[in-house]
Amino acid sequence: MMRQGHNMPPVYAQSLELLQRAERAIPAQTQTFSKGWTQYPRGAAPVFAVRAEGGHLWDADGNEYIDWPMALGPLLLGHNHPAVNLAVRRQLDDGIAFSLPTKGELELAERLIEWFPYAERARFGKNGSDATSGAVRAARAATGRDIVLCCGYHGWQDWFIGTTTRNAGVPRAVRELTIAFPYNDADRLAQLLEQHRGAVAAIIMEPMGLIEPKSGYLEQVRALATAHGAILIFDECWTGFRIHRQGAFGKFGVAPDLACFGKALGNGVPISVIVGRAAVMEVFNEIFFSFTFGGDMLGIAAAGAVLDVLQREPVLEDVAAIGSQLVAGIQKLITTHELGDHISVAGYSARHFILFRNDGADGLLLKSVFQQEALRGGILAAGWHAPSWAHNGDDVDRTLAVYDQVFSRLRSWISQGRLADALKGDRVLPVFRAP
Repeated sequence: MMRQGHNMPPVYAQSLELLQRAERAIPAQTQTFSKGWTQYPRGAAPVFAVRAEGGHLWDADGNEYIDWPMALGPLLLGHNHPAVNLAVRRQLDDGIAFSLPTKGELELAERLIEWFPYAERARFGKNGSDATSGAVRAARAATGRDIVLCCGYHGWQDWFIGTTTRNAGVPRAVRELTIAFPYNDADRLAQLLEQHRGAVAAIIMEPMGLIEPKSGYLEQVRALATAHGAILIFDECWTGFRIHRQGAFGKFGVAPDLACFGKALGNGVPISVIVGRAAVMEVFNEIFFSFTFGGDMLGIAAAGAVLDVLQREPVLEDVAAIGSQLVAGIQKLITTHELGDHISVAGYSARHFILFRNDGADGLLLKSVFQQEALRGGILAAGWHAPSWAHNGDDVDRTLAVYDQVFSRLRSWISQGRLADALKGDRVLPVFRAP
């Protein structure tokens, strides 16, 4: 296994050759913007992966990295967790897709209803966008209203992505039906509900993003939704199974009407679910939430294995410990290298970001150079970490040792005004560009 060091720049020839081929075959050269070449310094970073195990990943050129993005968060247990792999292999012998509903999907639905105290029904999808879009459609059908108030990121479907700068192809009429509101600002939410009194079908939000809710905030949102007859939807594709085994309800004690889970539920095998109150979920008898692979048994089997592991092992406690060590170590390095004006950390132990600023380029130049140098040290540095149960103390120590060297170099280049000269590849680009 090859791990590149700072004394020998990694070779990315195969990745770049594959990228040239992809430019002739795949628009954007990726299926997921946040995994694509625009998110790393092109020419000084890998583009394609070929293998992963535990908390590590290998690129097309054979370079090995400690993998902290972990496929954008699904891999709570790590790549190739044996229990999940075994469940999938066993299911392969019995079939993947069937011409009738399966006993397996019923059993998983019953298990999730028992898992979340507020849940009385469950419906499955494949992606988080399936779940959030299904929940919004259900809310509109249940209330007979059209307006949706949103807070956070909720997937690629028209009803949400129309609120972002990636709204090409979304009709204006659709864009006008969804309105974003700021997190931790109950007054603004109340104003929007009053402004659109009687017209709001749903309040959909990530119950926690990079910061925790203010004391009483989620309770205020819950009360406002009830008072205005709006369906409260928690998008827990990120927080589910990371901040608590029972997600936001387990951590904060606030129950939504509907909740959407994905990512960690399948540990990399595609599956998502909507759970919620029977009175709202019964509308799924009438609305069209139906697709060929909604009951795909590989996802069902993987989810069952994930829940088994979460029940018997201290997964979240260990992930929190790993993440806390990372956060504390990075914060110490920022202080040691006097980079507080340029770098900070935001988020929680199980999901946190390194933020860059004051580089004359909205932080993107500094982020690009950081990524380039961290990659040279064998760290797949997306600028954020989603620790898994497969990561260990050695991974943390190795990462912090590399970051120590990287921060030292950044401090030197910043003080000499040579940061732009240090970048050997292209500057990274934001997924959502400024309007």
